[in-house]
Amino acid sequence: MDDLKSDGGAAGLADVSRNDGRSLDADYEHCAQVTRRSRSSFYYAFILLPPERRRALHAVYAFCRFIDDIADDEAIREPALLLKRWRQELDRVYSGAPTRALSRALADSARRFKIPRELFEEIINGVEMDLSRKRYQSWEELRPYCYRVASALGLICIEIFGYSNPSAKLYAENLGLALQLTNILRDVREDAERGRIYLPLEDLARFSVSEDEILGGVYSPNFVRLMDFEARRARELYALAQSELAPEDRATLLTAEAMRLIYAALLERIINSNYRVLDRRHSLSAPHKLYLVGRAWAEGRISALRG
Repeated sequence: MDDLKSDGGAAGLADVSRNDGRSLDADYEHCAQVTRRSRSSFYYAFILLPPERRRALHAVYAFCRFIDDIADDEAIREPALLLKRWRQELDRVYSGAPTRALSRALADSARRFKIPRELFEEIINGVEMDLSRKRYQSWEELRPYCYRVASALGLICIEIFGYSNPSAKLYAENLGLALQLTNILRDVREDAERGRIYLPLEDLARFSVSEDEILGGVYSPNFVRLMDFEARRARELYALAQSELAPEDRATLLTAEAMRLIYAALLERIINSNYRVLDRRHSLSAPHKLYLVGRAWAEGRISALRG
């Protein structure tokens, strides 16, 4: 994405000593602009957060968006080198000497909310997997990838949201797995265009779907059965996450619950289309996302009143 390359692409990373003297507020505003331009589901869910926590999430989201795009942007000639340099910048984030707008905001947020560095490292580790792996034999092999690119982000988020029951970590981990699996089901075609198949190969074999069929976008009854199997796994993960959300944490984890409702609704849309993901990309409209954000808020308020 151009908006992220401007703050961390090849040119920006080559000049890591630059300091333009902008205020921390301007650094956070830069991250907010990245988030607004994305119009992702995260953007809508962030509405539920108070300003200080919201801007911390903007910094985290901008970091994750840039790191994720390194593996997907074919214009980047040396993605491994860029990730190495971002590891070096992460050193500066945690040593108090960040050098660009995004990482200055990130450093402030990490300090305020005591976010463990290893969670950011896990996100980079996950993106590195995209540079070296295009297939996964089983769910047991795919699960660590999903943890790194999604659950680690969830564990970062709950430090910003706040929680009191340790079960919140299990909630964040399983919700992250569910969200990433939903993304995988939605993006089968886009991933295939990059030569990637995230659906476990042993599951393809179970339902007699070949790699060539996935890469070629062949829609068949066997493909539907395969996708239905994976969708049931995602539903189970959403249910497991929901069961691990302690009543005392519902008020502070409203944003996470908004994300659960949005992505679960996206999964149901995919299911109701009979898994027509090879000729279209499913999404929810902005009003629908806002409705689900409002629903998360209302359910949280009702739970708080009952508690």
